[in-house]
Amino acid sequence: MASESTFDVVSKIDKQEVANALNQAQKEIAQRYDFKGVGAEIDFSGEKILMKANSEDRVKAVLDVFQSKLVKRGISLKSFEDGEPYASGKEYRIEGTMKEGIAQDQAKKINKLIRDEGPKGVKSQIQGDELRVSSKSRDDLQATMALLKGADLDVDLQFINFR
Repeated sequence: MASESTFDVVSKIDKQEVANALNQAQKEIAQRYDFKGVGAEIDFSGEKILMKANSEDRVKAVLDVFQSKLVKRGISLKSFEDGEPYASGKEYRIEGTMKEGIAQDQAKKINKLIRDEGPKGVKSQIQGDELRVSSKSRDDLQATMALLKGADLDVDLQFINFR
């Protein structure tokens, strides 16, 4: 095998699955008895997901419903970043965002992990919001994938373009 084998490490979310999870959460919130009369809502507002209710406990319950719907749809909770509940007039709100792409500091951490603990012939380089990992040995690349899956990182990783 003369040529290099490569794969890309990315962090992407399926926006359609997020929309489906949001719609399911809206339906459940509208139907559940414990959400009657508490002004519980969940909506997209631009890039943010906004949850509202008349008490801090109720808005946390709305967040819990949405997170369970994300998990059922196969979206990692590492991709969802939620804020702290805050009062806004007579209601409490939580704003959350979906994270996509690998941040520069996370990419550097992954790069360092591959250099320090990965197989010897494996090289990695940062390309925008993803990483390209290359090696002469496909077995080394698979060992690197296993290493990254087992690592405790703050991002949801996928491996694409394995050649």
